[in-house]
Amino acid sequence: MFNKKLLICLLISLFTLTSLFAQLKAKDIADQAAKEDNVEASINYVKNQIPKVTDSAQKRALYIFLASLQEQMAYYQDAQKSYVSAAGIKAGDVEGMPKKSNEEMVLAAVRCALSSGDYESANSYLNSSVRNSKSQEVQAYIKLYSQWSLLCRAETSADLQEPFLLLQTYTKLDNMIAVQPAILLTLWYLSGEKSYSNEILKKFPKSVEAAIVNGDVQLLPTPFWFFVPKSGEAEQGTGSYVTASLPEESKSSAKKENSDSNEKISKYQLGLFRTQANADALAEEVKAKGFDAYVISEVRPSGTTYYIVLVNEDSKGNIADRLRSSGYDCYGLE
Repeated sequence: MFNKKLLICLLISLFTLTSLFAQLKAKDIADQAAKEDNVEASINYVKNQIPKVTDSAQKRALYIFLASLQEQMAYYQDAQKSYVSAAGIKAGDVEGMPKKSNEEMVLAAVRCALSSGDYESANSYLNSSVRNSKSQEVQAYIKLYSQWSLLCRAETSADLQEPFLLLQTYTKLDNMIAVQPAILLTLWYLSGEKSYSNEILKKFPKSVEAAIVNGDVQLLPTPFWFFVPKSGEAEQGTGSYVTASLPEESKSSAKKENSDSNEKISKYQLGLFRTQANADALAEEVKAKGFDAYVISEVRPSGTTYYIVLVNEDSKGNIADRLRSSGYDCYGLE
């Protein structure tokens, strides 16, 4: 009789434990992560929860969510690994979480690899089974990212010729329509020719690329964009969203608020790197154009050391405009 009771207790305990694990849903974990104090804390929370999730689809969804957070924080190498982990899990999408195909995950890993300057990993992903995709959109991204990979390794202006010509050809192909804004943005960024930016604004006025051209959005400083040996300077606009939506009586107060906000900015960040040599190279390049650039290091909670390229604001308060007119994207820090 005792053994029977013991068996029943064990079965009840096992059932309870199984139920607890079954309750670990990607949506619940993502919702809890959103309540953390900052994105760093959200990332750490999700990373700690993933090993506890047993369902393949739920785990895959969490890796996708984690990768999106890491990419948002410019942790490109970490995001790359998370996207690859998601792509390696044979499972479908789950309710309440973003729906992504494994091919999309591979392409996201390529994008993150290029953002960190790792074109070798990018090429290895591009040469995987994703090459056999029957999706026209996926094939369009493969072609675009293949040229970005060539740009990523370019060291001289001569190295730009082949990818530049191919990208020009792609602007005329109907099967590349899915990536047309990105192609035009790349051509504009490399050459500084306004014909490409004008075409973005004309054909894709609501795209992120149009926002970049207008100056409403800044390109995130990454090795891929900064170390391309451009043949011209692509000048962004000064922004259009705020003034376009404000009534006349609100403009004066908005101007004052913007002025108050700008007074808090003491320096501008131009780049965030894991490799000090890359940070030093950018700092030297910026110094050569007359800016007092310097590099500091910062250890994140994850233990990773990042090297940040900074330029202090000057007494005139126009460092940001000068940096951007010289071809450098930046954003203010207090």
